[in-house]
Amino acid sequence: MDIRIAGVVNDSIVDGPGFRLAVFTQGCPHHCPGCHNPDTHDFQGGKTDTTERIVRMMKDNPLLDGITLTGGDPFCQAAACAELARAAREAGLNVWAYSGWTYEQLLHKAETEPDVKELLSLTDVLVDGPFILAQRTLELRFRGSRNQRLIDVQASLKTGNAVEKA
Repeated sequence: MDIRIAGVVNDSIVDGPGFRLAVFTQGCPHHCPGCHNPDTHDFQGGKTDTTERIVRMMKDNPLLDGITLTGGDPFCQAAACAELARAAREAGLNVWAYSGWTYEQLLHKAETEPDVKELLSLTDVLVDGPFILAQRTLELRFRGSRNQRLIDVQASLKTGNAVEKA
């Protein structure tokens, strides 16, 4: 399946715990002021790649702990990102996703967008919410601003409420 990306970073240590394959999707509707990846906002930018090639990269790296879907916003390409997440899960890797939408907004989108629902169902941790420059911090691990949460998606889906990861 085709996917539009800004790039892929192998062995990332800043996009979640352990060694990660970070996939920077292309296209973001949020346009957060101060975003550290503004080049990923344009939906026509970046380059077209295939999920098959990215899965091969993932499988070729025995050191990986997980995959991180970031961007841009991976939920704008939910079908392709769900395919990557499924392959990661099958390989025994955990899945993190970053989104400018909150968990609650994604749940609402999932009611009418099956690919968003599937991607959420395959995600272990969601870093949710827009980057807010006035709340910028370097103190919170894996987040850029204080409003962003680390959501344990699997626990949240079971309880029906957003469960923050400790």
